[in-house]
Amino acid sequence: MQNIKINKVKNSMGEDCPLTLVLAGNPNVGKSVFFNTLTGAYVDVSNFPGTTVDLSIGAFDRYTVIDTPGIYGVSSYNDEERAARDSILYADLVLNVVDAVHIERDLFLTQQIIDMGHKVIVALNMMDEIEKKGIQINMKKLSQLLGVPVIPVSAIKNIGMNRVKAEIVMGGKVGNRIPEIDEQIKAIASSAYTEGEALMMLEEDENILERHQSTKKYAYREIFYNLRRNVVNRIVRLTVDYPPETPSILGNFGHMMLKPLTGIPLLAVMLFIMYQLIGVVIAQHIVSITEELLMGTYYYRFIMSIMVSFLDIRSLLGSLLIGEFGILTMVPIYILGLLLPLVIGFYLLISLLEDSGILPRIAVLVDRVFNFLGLNGRAVIPMILGFGCVTMAIITTRILGSKRERLIATVLLSIAIPCSAQLGIISGIAAKLDPFYTLVYFLTIFIVFTLLGILLNILLPGQSSELLMDIPPIRVPQIKNVLQKTAMKSKLFLLEAGPLFALGAIIITVLNYTHGLT
Repeated sequence: MQNIKINKVKNSMGEDCPLTLVLAGNPNVGKSVFFNTLTGAYVDVSNFPGTTVDLSIGAFDRYTVIDTPGIYGVSSYNDEERAARDSILYADLVLNVVDAVHIERDLFLTQQIIDMGHKVIVALNMMDEIEKKGIQINMKKLSQLLGVPVIPVSAIKNIGMNRVKAEIVMGGKVGNRIPEIDEQIKAIASSAYTEGEALMMLEEDENILERHQSTKKYAYREIFYNLRRNVVNRIVRLTVDYPPETPSILGNFGHMMLKPLTGIPLLAVMLFIMYQLIGVVIAQHIVSITEELLMGTYYYRFIMSIMVSFLDIRSLLGSLLIGEFGILTMVPIYILGLLLPLVIGFYLLISLLEDSGILPRIAVLVDRVFNFLGLNGRAVIPMILGFGCVTMAIITTRILGSKRERLIATVLLSIAIPCSAQLGIISGIAAKLDPFYTLVYFLTIFIVFTLLGILLNILLPGQSSELLMDIPPIRVPQIKNVLQKTAMKSKLFLLEAGPLFALGAIIITVLNYTHGLT
């Protein structure tokens, strides 16, 4: 069996968690809230082999809990889907989080996971929105048709979560596989390690076929897709009652964001606000307090007053700890004083945009333009943030779908995007010159950015990944959820960046001490 190298963890009682519980669902269905509720807090992060995808790992009861990237179907079109696919393939239990408002869309993934033969629990989230919209769902009938437990939940209000926990302890159930698919899986079961792998082979997943060194062409992907779509449509027809739809202010705003005529001006305003908050307020004003005053002055004086009493700063150990590039001086000052405020600000804004439903609309709006540069619409966020802090923007390129896209975005950010510090100097110089030269400067940046992107798109093998993205309804973000996501991702940044900065500080200090830099 394929080993995906997920670290098993211990629960709060110190006991091993030998079983694997995988959280699976479409993007923006609230899986992170379920993960936080089940595990209590972020525990560990596993970098999925061969990718830059990070899987959040926690513990609940006897289960190692894995929070996978949001997907629309189990496949292998990009790194996120491959990580989610292998996590689901070898899970002992799958908690499938479904957005009740978009149940017709989400149940396609549900039925595919059921077709794999897994034990499944369905958490029907967003039930508070269902009630507001007047949608009626027959939970008992839905559970019977799927063959698995279906639990109505409003995760952000902690309604129904105790039932989810109780069902997990009970172990879930194997659902009702589509008969035609079941027949084909049994016919090739001996060719795969699991029934899930057999299904992937029938659906011509290239990675799974290569893993089993199979050259046979099964050609069932479209057939199974149509079967599954028809079954899901029938289930929804028998269990869901929709009232007549009435327009709302938030709904109208969401539609305006998707139309170029109204969406582009709205996008320009939002991106300007983002730049002002991160590139000006945080990068210039807040960082000047956290880096220069709190860390650069108070913390530096405090740590030096302690260390110099028993440590010679001119020695190798002294240089390593409290020197110019010291582990106790430069590292915490830069990470906590400079980068952490930017990271917190970025993730706070991204969480607000994501939870409100605005972020997917921004990506869709600019997708066609970014395709010419070998990117897709997701790249608009790191590009704008690059004008505030290029380092922060490069970190955020992890939201892009492939290594090729991350490379293109990183090159563009490094060469063609001036950060806030550079813009400050340029603005000071340009203020004394004719406005024409300022226009020439920004026009030059635009030309270099465009030509470099087009050139990289031509020279690098491959093509930009498709922008497959859910367009959720516009919502008012829940502050608690936004803060939880921001805190968890900021903590992850510290755990990732801390060791790297410390290692860099050690290398530079040793080279400097031994005159290796001269």
